Amino acid sequence: MSPKWAEGQLTDFVIVEYREEIGGRVAHTTFGHKADGTPYSDYNSLTTFNETGAVNFTGLLDDFEDAYSTFEQDAGYILTQNLQDRSVRSGLSLAGWKPRKDAAAQANTTFYQFSDQNNYVFDERGFNAFIKGEASSYMHDKDPRLLLNTVVTNISYDDSGVTVYNQDGSCIQADYAICTFSLGILQSDDISFDPELPSWKQEGIETFSMGTYTKIFLQFPADKVFWNTSYQFFLYADPHERGYYPIFQSLDAEGFLPGSGIIFVTVVQSQSYVVEAQDDETTKAEVLAVLRNMFGADNVPEPIAFLYPRWSLERWAYGSYSNWPAGTSLAMHQNLRANVDRLYFAGEATSAEYYGFLHGAWFEGQAVGGMIADLVKKVNVTEEVHYEVLHGTTPDEQYDAANGWQASSFLTYGFG
Repeated sequence: MSPKWAEGQLTDFVIVEYREEIGGRVAHTTFGHKADGTPYSDYNSLTTFNETGAVNFTGLLDDFEDAYSTFEQDAGYILTQNLQDRSVRSGLSLAGWKPRKDAAAQANTTFYQFSDQNNYVFDERGFNAFIKGEASSYMHDKDPRLLLNTVVTNISYDDSGVTVYNQDGSCIQADYAICTFSLGILQSDDISFDPELPSWKQEGIETFSMGTYTKIFLQFPADKVFWNTSYQFFLYADPHERGYYPIFQSLDAEGFLPGSGIIFVTVVQSQSYVVEAQDDETTKAEVLAVLRNMFGADNVPEPIAFLYPRWSLERWAYGSYSNWPAGTSLAMHQNLRANVDRLYFAGEATSAEYYGFLHGAWFEGQAVGGMIADLVKKVNVTEEVHYEVLHGTTPDEQYDAANGWQASSFLTYGFG
């Protein structure tokens, strides 16, 4: 939310939320018996496995980091010289990283992180506690301006205002509106716009992709924990299928939840779609089969708790986060980001710098909220740009704030 709203400069507004609490994809649930703290994840605390059990292939990480250094330098050259883009896979291949059928090498590629720190955050109040705290600074308990459990079906807009129609038959008329639907929702047919969004806007929406990222949690009896709790991560390389339950993380470790018996495994994209489409028992059986390959069939009992989300099937999300396809220009992203008449857009997908991440949604909300405040107050009014005609690349001079490019992409903590 924009500071200008939080400071009380705007009070005549309504927030519409599909779910029973604010936060959108900053959602939480309960699992197991205990949850507190904000521990640090140490990616050096790692051991590796394949279908035969423990096998040390951590040395491949060093090889990958060398290739990634070259890949990263090439990416910077492509950006600064406004050259034709390429995919991550082709970039890594040109840098000498060609895992092909090497399951261990493929697993290491999947595991690689893009920061020297990666924090796993959990809090018994729920991850959206900070959003509720922010909202409490300008909204009171049971504030009528917050409409929970409200499903939007249609949005009508023009140069004089916006009308939002809801599933319950109600409607909201406003001078301006900010649409924070996920990219997955914008790409679905669940919401209609009247008039239809212009072709440049529709092309921007459909060009970007929605990713899915699934964490699968298991809890085992505390006295039957079968993994070495001095390690945080357990990397599995399946001999037949890339990305098949590849990364396990233990929460039964010092600084996390010692004695909890909780471990989780992460799958992404195609594997996420598979597990989210199948029932819990099928997924649980597959995960247990992998764990029994890793640690021995006789050592792995049945879990006492099992849980995972299904982001791609959630009608208020249809995925976990947005993704920027290879070869897509900054100008195309600006068309995804730009307003149509008095209907504005925000969320992680509209962030050129931090798409796919929570802070992208945070900064975009602040920026668009501030813009609306200025429009209402008729001060410092600026219009968002869009492009009727797009070219293969974006000129260097357009990497600016008007196109959502506030900071250099070379501010990186990556390897190399």
